[in-house]
Amino acid sequence: MYTTSDKSMGKVLTTLTVKNRIDEANAVRGLISPDQVRSITLDNVLVDTGATTLCLPAFAIAQLGLELLKEVDVATATGISKARIFQDAKISLCGREGTFECLELPGGRDALIGVIPLEALGLEPDLRHQTLKVLPSESVDTYLTIL
Repeated sequence: MYTTSDKSMGKVLTTLTVKNRIDEANAVRGLISPDQVRSITLDNVLVDTGATTLCLPAFAIAQLGLELLKEVDVATATGISKARIFQDAKISLCGREGTFECLELPGGRDALIGVIPLEALGLEPDLRHQTLKVLPSESVDTYLTIL
């Protein structure tokens, strides 16, 4: 089982590891040592199908040393506000990895993972069992399609 959950029906929480992909590339090139790759493991990350992307709190982005990509307008429950988008966040979840942009969450809010990284990694929330389902990546049942 890859996720943990609380007792509220339909809520999926998971543990997520995030690395600075640029650090990883620099380690491969021998520019820094592998132990200098900045990484963080976050518990109680909300799987949020109402969110578009990966969202991390400011402290996590700072610890990872991610570079600012742009500032954007975002729609929230309280209306439109400004948010910053950072780049090169490499996530590891349920044995799958991918590199994504991430939106900075205000204050110390918990991280959440939205539909774009979930779909790209072939993961699907199972609300009944409060876990993430790993979709097949091989055979005719693969989640990867080109139509």
